[in-house]
This record gives sequence, structure tokens and C-alpha cells, in this order.
Amino acid sequence: MITTKLIIGITGASGSFYAHLLLTKLRELEEHLEEVAVVVSETAEKVWKYELPDIPLDTSPFKRYSPDNFFAPLASGSAGYDAMIIMPCSVGTLGRIAAGTAGDLLTRSADVILKERKKLILVLREAPYSRIHIQNMLTVTDAGGIICPAAPGFYYNPTTISELCSTVITRALSLAGVNTGETGFMAVQAIIRSSPTPGPPR
Repeated sequence: MITTKLIIGITGASGSFYAHLLLTKLRELEEHLEEVAVVVSETAEKVWKYELPDIPLDTSPFKRYSPDNFFAPLASGSAGYDAMIIMPCSVGTLGRIAAGTAGDLLTRSADVILKERKKLILVLREAPYSRIHIQNMLTVTDAGGIICPAAPGFYYNPTTISELCSTVITRALSLAGVNTGETGFMAVQAIIRSSPTPGPPR
């Protein structure tokens, strides 16, 4: 597998379980990844505790950076990260990235990824979209980013929430250029087999 330096952003949109599954999968791929850096917004922590009260927000063994740490390597293009996945991505985060405001480390990292012409994957969790949301998606797309709505695939015949959500994980990793060693249907099945069950507690 090709090694990759990857940034993971977790924002306050509903859908913390997606982030949980993503981190779980990345742990399995750790030896094939050069580095994984994680940034979690303050609101994301609150939403995680509400949606996943029995699952701690554990980013280990990956390095976690505070959103207000502009001295982190993620804030500079010279750090050489290959891709960034923001999952779930709130429309507020989308708007700030589209505007280029870079007011915290998460949006600054996204800004750096775009300016360095690397892969930025925004897994949006919102419905329906307003005209403003759609315009912001177009702006980010024109800048080189990829909008990947958290729209799971049912054609894999998932039987649990974990299996259903894992189809989104597979897609995001593929878009970011992370080689899981399998492709297409086999890649999804591999993640489904390794996914924790049952689905997120309520």
C-alpha cells in the first residue's frame, strides 16, 4: 500500500457515528499510513457525547490537535499532508471553508489543503440544502474540493446501521486516495466485516 499523510476533521454536524467508524477503520490501516492527524471542534465533542454516550471520543493512536492551535503542522503547507477528510462536515464549516476565513485550525487546515492542490473531502450531513449551501458547495468544488454527502449505499444489502454507514467510509477513503488493499464491492465488504455492531446507541 502507498503510505499517506492524512488529516481528519470532525465537526458539530449530526453523524458522530460516521467519524467513529472512520477512526476505527484508520486504526486497522495504521501501519500503512505515514501519519494521521485529528482535529475535533468544540461542538463536535458535545454532539458526540449526545449521540454516542457509551462510546468515548478516542482518537488514539493518532495525534490530536486543538482547534485553536495555529502552531500545529497542519496549519502549514510545508507539512506535506496528502488529503483531508472532514466527517461529518457541518454546513457552517463548509461556509467558512468556502469563504476562506480559516478562523481555527480545522478550517485553516482545509484552506492549506486547497492551496496546496491536495484532496479535500467534505462529508456533509445536512438536509435539505439552501441556495447558500449549494453555492458554497460549488465554490469549494471550483477550488478543488470534493463534496461527498453522507448518503449511504443500500445496494450492498446492509443489515445493520454500522454496515450501512460503512459504505460512506469506504467512499470517503477512496476519494482521499487511501488504499485499503481492496476495491469496489470488496472494499465495502471488508469495512462492513470489521465494523462494530450494533449501530449507535440512543
